[in-house]
Amino acid sequence: MYAFVNIVAFTLAAMAGVSSVRAQAACARNTTVFLGETCDIISQTFNVSTYQLAFVNQNKIDAACDNLAVGEPLCLGVVGQDCNTTHVVQSGDFCVSIADGAGIPISTLLTNNPNVNSDCSNIYPNEVLCTSAETFNYTETADA
Repeated sequence: MYAFVNIVAFTLAAMAGVSSVRAQAACARNTTVFLGETCDIISQTFNVSTYQLAFVNQNKIDAACDNLAVGEPLCLGVVGQDCNTTHVVQSGDFCVSIADGAGIPISTLLTNNPNVNSDCSNIYPNEVLCTSAETFNYTETADA
């Protein structure tokens, strides 16, 4: 019985390791958290929307993004679903002006930033938005 339990435990641990390697392999870009970084700082530094950063790291970053750990590896975007055309929100920005500045329809801006409500009243300074003309499907769990 003891040998069986050890084999099962080893097999489960090995499977978890393979799963983790597979998930990380799907990352198009990676970074490591440094002291003092926030989700918005990481997003600005690497041209990744704040939403995408949180979405592809659902298993690591909480909703408030206040649990980043120094040295923690993060995925910035997954292959085929990596918006790197971004806009850093400034005080006084509106979705229409952001979309116009990027040369995209407001519908594309909202599709690529599902965290932004339809009247755009919940954006904030230093938030990073995806402003790509390409649309990205953020409906599947990424957990990279």
